[in-house]
Amino acid sequence: MSAITDLDTLLGSMSPLASDGLFVFCCIADGRYGAHADLAPLASFQEKEGLTLILPQPAADRARLAYEGVFAMITLSVHSSLAAVGLTAAVAAELTRAGISANVLAACFHDHIFVPAARAGEAVAALNALAQRHGGNGAG
Repeated sequence: MSAITDLDTLLGSMSPLASDGLFVFCCIADGRYGAHADLAPLASFQEKEGLTLILPQPAADRARLAYEGVFAMITLSVHSSLAAVGLTAAVAAELTRAGISANVLAACFHDHIFVPAARAGEAVAALNALAQRHGGNGAG
């Protein structure tokens, strides 16, 4: 199946699903890509301030890495195109209305939203309501 670009189709079929586990964002000030690969980061991003790693919380704790906040990861199960316009904005706006912060990571097949762990259930419910308004079944 090819990636979807139509916003209404994306929103109606996004099927948000909370992943198991808790995740944290850590910054390694002098880190470079590949550093701490043994921790199996979910993602990494090189910034001028250092290397950001998105890690399962237990891995960060074992490595004694500092972090602020613990997040749940919600995956939008629809195969979204990297060229799609408006999905991130619509999801962020919906979570904004619910007062929930959202950190979005786009990958080749799906978008992943990191929300405060304590609010994961509310976030999934808000995203399911958004999907229903766009013709989705709202089950996630």
